[in-house]
Amino acid sequence: MKSEVGTRRKDPERVRQALIDGAAVLVAERGLANVTVAAVAANAGVTKGALFHHFADRDALIVAMFDMLLEQLDRQLDGLMADDPVEHGRFTRAYVNTALARDDGNRHIWAALTGTLFGDNALTRRWYQWLGERLAACLADHDPTLEVVRLAADGGWIAATTGISPIDIDALRVRLIEYTRLATQGDDRSR
Repeated sequence: MKSEVGTRRKDPERVRQALIDGAAVLVAERGLANVTVAAVAANAGVTKGALFHHFADRDALIVAMFDMLLEQLDRQLDGLMADDPVEHGRFTRAYVNTALARDDGNRHIWAALTGTLFGDNALTRRWYQWLGERLAACLADHDPTLEVVRLAADGGWIAATTGISPIDIDALRVRLIEYTRLATQGDDRSR
């Protein structure tokens, strides 16, 4: 029977992914400030040296984690958008459904993303670049009402996860999705 250590050496990509996943869990549960090299290494079951073999420093690990979370978010959004036959508001509906979903996988992604955004200005700029690129590809979501809906989803997520405000997240999600269907782009009221 092979030892776990022997397996890790033969599968460095698995170790790298475990470190990234471990960092995401720590950010989601404890916030970015509490993500230390020691905590991530312990969470992944490796030494700090193994972490430094894969990442130059903590910041490089955090950037890799953030990029992985954005890739996961892209896949979720793309899947929801592919199932939505109405172009106007499609991205915003996918965004709301992902941000306010009851699915623990989605909550983990959003918690980790939010945790990094509050703690790192460079990652916040990266987030807005990602969002700008997504919106540039979804011209039908360039609507002030849809922007307000996305911001409300962000606020609803924060209120629900921090407990600062009692909120029925399901009712909010349904209401925001309805707003995306009521929103019109430009003067075309037939959508």
